[in-house]
Order: sequence, then C-alpha cells, then structure tokens
Amino acid sequence: MRVLTALAVLTFLYMGATAGEIFSQAQPWLYLHGIGAIVLHVLTGLTAVAALLVQRSTGGSLVPVVVAATVFVLTFVQALLGTLATLWMHIPLALTLLLALCWVLAWSFSRTRVA
Repeated sequence: MRVLTALAVLTFLYMGATAGEIFSQAQPWLYLHGIGAIVLHVLTGLTAVAALLVQRSTGGSLVPVVVAATVFVLTFVQALLGTLATLWMHIPLALTLLLALCWVLAWSFSRTRVA
C-alpha cells in the first residue's frame, strides 16, 4: 500500500508539472498529461483496494479506505473537469486530491494506523 500510494503522489506531482506546460499549447504535453491521468486512475484504484485489504487484515479504521476510495472516484471527476472552461474547479480539486493522497500515505506509515 505504501508503494502504491507513494507512486500515486508522485504521479500527481508529474501531472502538475505537465499541466503547466499545457498552457504553452504544446500537444506532446497534453498527451503526456492524459497518459498520467490514466496511470493515476489505476494507482488510486489499486491504493483503495490495498487500503481495504489492510483494513480487513488489521481490523483498523475504515477512514483511510473511504478517503482512498473517494480519491479514486474523484480522479474521474477531475478528468471530466480538465478543460479550459472548468480549470477554476480542476486545479483546486487536484490540490485537494493531492492532500488527501498525502494523508493516506502518512497514515500508511503510521505505526498504529489509527485514523
């Protein structure tokens, strides 16, 4: 779970880097940003499954599972909002999702995994 969540966070950072280049209207960056979105969907989905497996094996809190699953679902909303007309929602949602993933990552490294 730690590896998946860390990779998801790194992918989000990659998405931010490529997003800045999209404003230059360079097609390769838009393509790379789209590939990053697909990778992000896969990683956040796997993170949600891993969080559920950890919760079931330890009997811990459901909060990290709910947060991870919510992030997974909202990555699809995020993709739908990725046009110039809705960037005013796309960018704040991206930052919120990044913070939520960082929380899941921090939780995964906590010793007791208590939420």
